Amino acid sequence: MLGMAGAVWCACTCPDSHAPRTFNSPYEGLYNSRIAFPVGGLGAGMYCIEGTGYFSHMSVRHLPNIYNEPGMFAALHVKGCENGAKVLEGPVAEWRKFGFPNSGLGGPGGANYGLPRFRNATFSARFPFGTVSLTDGDIPVDVTITAWNPFIPGDADNSGLPAGILEYTLENKSGKTLETVFSFHSRNFMRTARTAKNSVKPIANGFILSQDGTVEEPHLQGDFAIFTDQSGTVVNHCWFRGGWFDGLTMAWNSVKEGGTVDNKPIDADAPGASLYVPVSLNAGEKKTLKVYTAWYVPFSHIREGGDPADMNDNNVPAERLATECTDRGYYRPWYSSRFGNVTEVADYLKNNRDDLFAKTELFTNAFYRSTLPPEVTEAVAANLTILKSPTVMRVYDGRLWNWEGCGYTWGSCHGSCTHVWNYAQAIPHLFPALERTLRHTEFEESQNSAGHQTFRSALPLRPVDHHFYSAADGQLGGIMKVYRDWRISGDEAFLRDMYPKVKASIDYCIATWDPRQVGIIEEPHHNTYDIEFWGADGMHNSFYLGALHAFVAMSEYLGEEATAYRELAAKGKAFTESELFNGEYFVQKIQWTGLQAADPTKMQSWSVNYSDEAKALLEKEGPKYQYGSGCLSDGVLGSWIARMAGLEESIDPAKVKSHLVSVHKHNLKTDLSNHANPQRPSFAFGKDGGLLLCSWPKGGKLSLPFVYSDEVWTGIEYQVASHLMLAGEVEKGLDIVRTCRSRYDGRVRNPFDEYECGHWYARALASYGLLQGLTGVRYDAVDRTLHIDSRIGNDFTSFLSTDTGFGSVGLKNGQPFLDVKYGSIPVKKCLVSGAEHVL
Repeated sequence: MLGMAGAVWCACTCPDSHAPRTFNSPYEGLYNSRIAFPVGGLGAGMYCIEGTGYFSHMSVRHLPNIYNEPGMFAALHVKGCENGAKVLEGPVAEWRKFGFPNSGLGGPGGANYGLPRFRNATFSARFPFGTVSLTDGDIPVDVTITAWNPFIPGDADNSGLPAGILEYTLENKSGKTLETVFSFHSRNFMRTARTAKNSVKPIANGFILSQDGTVEEPHLQGDFAIFTDQSGTVVNHCWFRGGWFDGLTMAWNSVKEGGTVDNKPIDADAPGASLYVPVSLNAGEKKTLKVYTAWYVPFSHIREGGDPADMNDNNVPAERLATECTDRGYYRPWYSSRFGNVTEVADYLKNNRDDLFAKTELFTNAFYRSTLPPEVTEAVAANLTILKSPTVMRVYDGRLWNWEGCGYTWGSCHGSCTHVWNYAQAIPHLFPALERTLRHTEFEESQNSAGHQTFRSALPLRPVDHHFYSAADGQLGGIMKVYRDWRISGDEAFLRDMYPKVKASIDYCIATWDPRQVGIIEEPHHNTYDIEFWGADGMHNSFYLGALHAFVAMSEYLGEEATAYRELAAKGKAFTESELFNGEYFVQKIQWTGLQAADPTKMQSWSVNYSDEAKALLEKEGPKYQYGSGCLSDGVLGSWIARMAGLEESIDPAKVKSHLVSVHKHNLKTDLSNHANPQRPSFAFGKDGGLLLCSWPKGGKLSLPFVYSDEVWTGIEYQVASHLMLAGEVEKGLDIVRTCRSRYDGRVRNPFDEYECGHWYARALASYGLLQGLTGVRYDAVDRTLHIDSRIGNDFTSFLSTDTGFGSVGLKNGQPFLDVKYGSIPVKKCLVSGAEHVL
């Protein structure tokens, strides 16, 4: 439960149960139970280093493989030291002791849980660097493991390498010289099929775990290289071949004895491999050994989405369409267009390590220079790990395509889902060019000539069928995101290219959901809750008004006529404020008769079925899955997205603030023990705190409200918190952030994996909006204006990333400053709370 600001209190009865963990501080003791920190490039796959130094979640074959234990570990032998042979990991987490997913009660086959290891482990995160510190009274060497991969905002290519670097620093704590042997071991986890040849191949100072593809199954091909920069590295290319646990047993024997094993590669079926580096440490000396990991899986068997009846009914440029119309293949990763094999990846990584490290460190130092509240810094940084997870994919031509999250062995909900990725604010600022590729896909491949936009894009990227509804929040949000991406980039050509497609989209939205042109979304509209709302509601009217305002602003810039859209927005604003605001918050006016839509029982829908008893309920309460008089946490979501895009509130700011304060008052719970949730409770339940999606403080809860209404989603917690901050309610916003991050404190949940319908769920990237919520910092590349509108006083430092550079930004004694660390950020004008200042 929450204790003091900035600290999480442990409610258990363990010895350190009263020791608080401060936000954005190291994880140790019970707080270091569930850490799994992703290592890998954006869209390139990952593995995780756990808070103990253990490796898990090996997911380098383009689909998630949660709990995949690769059997990969480092070890150290200190000569002349009793108990001097140990795996370079801390204690095994208690939860692993009784069974494990997809394994027997003894743990995964070949697991190293039973090998001697260090007694104490602490984990620290400074994204993208994860650091494990190991100590043990038995051994006079302290070990620090720093796991990282390049992450350089604005440089998507170097941030998307299929690689990770593990840096092991050995520190001699004794008063004498020590002779040690460092080693790194792995079974051949790339072997996934008996029908394909597998082997361990050589690479300088290391080995390559390999499996060949076949003519029928080319996706089986895959290589994973492990190597050092030490010229004296000794390599065992083939573990002992035998039965049972022979391979690992013999590998451990070599560690225990402090020796090295030099075995040449064999043609096939090597069960695993090891490398050894003898290290001499003088008294008090530190030495760092770099273990490089690189992978290459050029093919997949992933194909998502249906093909349309007419491949020409879309907005795809002709030259690209010619290729896509003949594409009946499968996803291929971007990195396979840049590198020909794993050796090329490895050479690039090793040869450019210092430059990549320096640029990554520039980002890390600039980001953590922030003086914002630690819970905010932690929330933003922890969720940037989503960008390194299998949730994010980058296709062969360099564009993005994403899942919503990660299932255990599958992508959880395909297609860069517009109504989920609406919330995500990190990529638009960190990698704006990549974000713009999502707009091209949405408005070109996924939008037909009528303006209907499919909210799930196909993979490989190509025109997709249009057999289901558009998502109202997804399609309207996309219009605001075009505006946002144009202002972030300053790219007028992008705006001009997108404008006619955006016009077709907004016209479709009007014709479909506001056919009477009264300025409200009233026809049934599919949305992020996977159902349709019937009748006008605050949530979707806020989207509609935001999209209309964005379209009008883009039209005016281009000199296009937009009077009708401006008038619609005015009518919609008046209706929303007078008819949907109950004096405290915005509600839904359920309507299912008098519309153009068919009877709800005859409507096409996803998982909305009307049994006889449901039909009886329809006559009594209206359609299933509405919110009616409820206080919806997403009730003014469109207004928040508009603010994130650089637009002003399209609804009376006082009423928006009242809604947000009501959400904080009614929906934020510090203890859910007495809250009934028959839906998906594991996100937050029992003594957890959390922000409910909806509540009914004035009564009127329907028998079957919308299907997720009793749940807690972190992405919604963050957007509400950010919006509260923008409205001046900073402490209320921080209340929500603290409550959320207290659930992800490392004891029960992984702090670096905020899950919803899948692990590393995209909606949690709403957390990046906290930066703008607290500081009002926004860079407009169109007019080269730096905006600062602080909610935290006249002295702060925050992080700013733009299309051309990044650095630190803030106020000092009320005066603005900008310290560019990478690239350039040309500023012609600086506005502080609307007043011009000299920068």
